[in-house]
Amino acid sequence: MSQILTNSTLSQLPIGVRRPSYDRGHLRPGIVHIGVGGFFRAHQAVYADDLLENNGDPKWSYCGVGLLPGDIRMRDALRSQDCLYTVVERDGSSSRPRVVGSLIDYLFGPDDPGKVIAKLASPETRIISLTITEGGYHINQKTGKFDLDHPDVQFDLANPTAPRGIFGFLAASLHQRMLGHGNPVTLMSCDNIQGNGDLLKRHLLAFAERRDPRLGAWIAAHCSFPNSMVDRITPGTTDGDRTMVRDEIGIDDKWPVMTETFNQWVLEDHFVAGRPLWEKCGIQFTEDVAAYEKIKLRILNGSHQAVCYIGLLLGHTYVHEATTDPDIHKLVKLMLQLEVTPSLSPMPGMELGAYQTKVLARFSNAAIRDPLTRISIYGASGIPQFLIPSIEDQLKRGQVKWLGFVIASWFRCLAGHDDQGREIRLLDPMFPTLREIALRARQDPDAVFSGHDLFGPQLPQSEIFRLSVREALRSFWQVGAKETLHRYLMSANVAGENAL
Repeated sequence: MSQILTNSTLSQLPIGVRRPSYDRGHLRPGIVHIGVGGFFRAHQAVYADDLLENNGDPKWSYCGVGLLPGDIRMRDALRSQDCLYTVVERDGSSSRPRVVGSLIDYLFGPDDPGKVIAKLASPETRIISLTITEGGYHINQKTGKFDLDHPDVQFDLANPTAPRGIFGFLAASLHQRMLGHGNPVTLMSCDNIQGNGDLLKRHLLAFAERRDPRLGAWIAAHCSFPNSMVDRITPGTTDGDRTMVRDEIGIDDKWPVMTETFNQWVLEDHFVAGRPLWEKCGIQFTEDVAAYEKIKLRILNGSHQAVCYIGLLLGHTYVHEATTDPDIHKLVKLMLQLEVTPSLSPMPGMELGAYQTKVLARFSNAAIRDPLTRISIYGASGIPQFLIPSIEDQLKRGQVKWLGFVIASWFRCLAGHDDQGREIRLLDPMFPTLREIALRARQDPDAVFSGHDLFGPQLPQSEIFRLSVREALRSFWQVGAKETLHRYLMSANVAGENAL
């Protein structure tokens, strides 16, 4: 018999389920988090829960905010459970369930924009954090700057007291602060974007200055924007996960979270209104987040992309299946050791060889059924961050082979079917546009270098890069994905590329 999840039932949960021992009635949300998805609930909220369990200050709990129409489901699930939820940490040998209590309220922007603005502007709110994905920052793909012409941005500029987008809500709340108590606040991006704090600052200032130059000046003087690097593999919750939590763990949870045991957060210590004592729960503070970020983006996220597309072409469904395919495993190791890690420098806690091994072990975790299609969401948005910088650095040293293979496998996958004719529908928002390019590339591989800005202005001019992609893509269409991969691995043996 499963137990529903509320404050009143915490003591009745099954033995073996970790639950809050602190008094949630004494918590005060000093942090408002926008974008309450699986990753936030498995990452930042878990760190807060750990700290509260370690006699942390009760003012550093969370109030969650959702702004998108789809967030209504999260609102309903969390409110029905007093904002409690289950996190199940899984590896190949065990599952460790815990109920997280650090999130104590949830506001839904479309219900009452004024209430959300007031919460963000409250003197009690000292940190505003975000996980809104790259698309939420409205990056103009051509200029790399803030897209002031985006419909949501234009709407928010025209409706400053009833916005619908992230920058409208932030600007409205900061405007209230400026005219009211004037207290400073830290705005902390936790998205998987290089220089995420710097990016948030630039874009928010661009919006605020367009709305009111005085507001832009106030934000620049009274707000801080720490950069951060976050990492925890967290697949989307499925109905099967809900059933498992109910039947095997004994908790009737409307929206549990499945995640791995690994957890990492590297953060700049730039907080103008105080912060939790996060160093007590394993968060690493540094003045060089960029160096950690570079390692993580190029090794972990780059490997995710490498595994994803060849994995789909070979008929795999999950990341662990593709990673444990011996040929794909060799491909990724060759790519990393020959063309990625030579441009990286190790950081404390992230020695390159050990980190690479750890990443592939994490990917191989069969208990985390992470769909390859989830990784495909980040193709057009992620490849310019995860792969292109490695390609540019490798070209300075000589030839590109394995990274070109990965780019080619992406465009072969974008054609929409594998060698057996099975449909491949990538979740990348640019899939429809890029598919047209990928289909043209069947006859003309050079088509992949035009019709988009994903490779930047200089890289498409490199004949070495073009040749590496062209040869692999032509082989994909002529002999198929499996044979192409086999031939590339055989050529590595012949060339003596003993990375393995």
